[in-house]
Amino acid sequence: MAKVRKSKADGTSGDVPELPPGVGGDGPTTGRFIVIFKDGAVGDPAGARAVLRDVAGIGDAAVASDYEDSAVTAEDLAQTEAMYFPTLGMAVVSGDEAVQAMAAGTADADSPILAIEPEYTASALETSGPVALDYLRGYKAAVDHLYEQLTARGADAGIEEMPAAGFSDTAQFTWGLQATRVNTSRYSGQGVRVAVLDTGLDFQHPDFLGRAIVSRSFITGQTVQDGQRHGTHCTGTACGPRQPASGVRRYGIAYGATIYIGKVLSNQGSGATAGIIAGIEWAAVNGCQVVSMSLGADIDQKLQQYDVPIQRALNAGTLVIAAASNNAGRLQGNVGFVGAPANADAALAVGALDAQLRVADFSPRSSTATGVGGRIDIVGPGVNVFSSLPTVFGKHGFLNGTSMATPHVAGIAALWCQATGARGAALWARVLQSARPLALDGRDVGAGLVQAPQ
Repeated sequence: MAKVRKSKADGTSGDVPELPPGVGGDGPTTGRFIVIFKDGAVGDPAGARAVLRDVAGIGDAAVASDYEDSAVTAEDLAQTEAMYFPTLGMAVVSGDEAVQAMAAGTADADSPILAIEPEYTASALETSGPVALDYLRGYKAAVDHLYEQLTARGADAGIEEMPAAGFSDTAQFTWGLQATRVNTSRYSGQGVRVAVLDTGLDFQHPDFLGRAIVSRSFITGQTVQDGQRHGTHCTGTACGPRQPASGVRRYGIAYGATIYIGKVLSNQGSGATAGIIAGIEWAAVNGCQVVSMSLGADIDQKLQQYDVPIQRALNAGTLVIAAASNNAGRLQGNVGFVGAPANADAALAVGALDAQLRVADFSPRSSTATGVGGRIDIVGPGVNVFSSLPTVFGKHGFLNGTSMATPHVAGIAALWCQATGARGAALWARVLQSARPLALDGRDVGAGLVQAPQ
């Protein structure tokens, strides 16, 4: 990895990993670093501890599996110089000297370290690179082939006619549940674990009382209770009730799923990579088949701190579904780009449509560049989406964003998981193969509009 000379706190200078182009040291970084180990290079946690001790001089690195349910909080991260996540094969490290020592050896072919990157921050996506591993390349090639097959179907695939005036909410269902055929599906997500990594959930919301919910906060000094609204809205779409106790129309999809709430974004709507990694590790260790992440950073470059853990989670049977970003402005001629972490090859990247099945103004286009940027894999309803809000915000409301499209896909992925038993890459393919083709540019909509099993 390239390095640059930077001044340290003591006034001296040293080599630290270089930031991606266009992202300055005063940008969305935290000062910590993500250390990514080569696949299988360190073996068990003791091997990782040995590497961190011998190479970086870190005497006693913590290991996520030593914590209950592998749930590492922000406080836990703050109390150690290094935290190793064994399921994902990566560590979060503090201290320039330790990072410099590890960076010096990454060029060695025998080094167990694949890459070291600055830790970034991500934000809730609501409106109102580095060289990849060989196995990632192989996975990407297979995905590219599937993607090309699906997006080439076009008019020959029998595109269904939509209602003449588009879709609209009714007294029974939101427009999104109608457009994705959730309203006629016989599946509920029963037996499936869905993790929503976001700003938390309002546990006092009447529509969620009595539900099976497991929760952890990865934000320092904040409980899982949602003080922002974004997480409650996304959870409502993905896993809200079949018959809301509040008496409103149905807005939730996988009403029978077990909900895992990971607060990885603060009540101000942002969070660091370490908390997001901790959330993915927690979800994978606890057997979640689906992870919904309506968060991201507008970085038009693949980051291995997301590429690698999302791929390894997929290998473990956990499908990560991520919002593509809201950085387009199509009315002004700006098609934007798919940001991180949705631009990771193994993430299912979600764009947004409105109720007339038009691409949302803010929804970005797939990158055409080689080796950078990302791709829209599928689209979901993302404009004027009705769902739950914390009671202090009025219990329900409408939000816009690829954030709102993503839990539609996540909830429907849970239905497909129940219907077929598919997990990991098989579930990824099943969701794409069942999408409704659209007479729109494949760069904008990928395989098409997500559809529920019948």
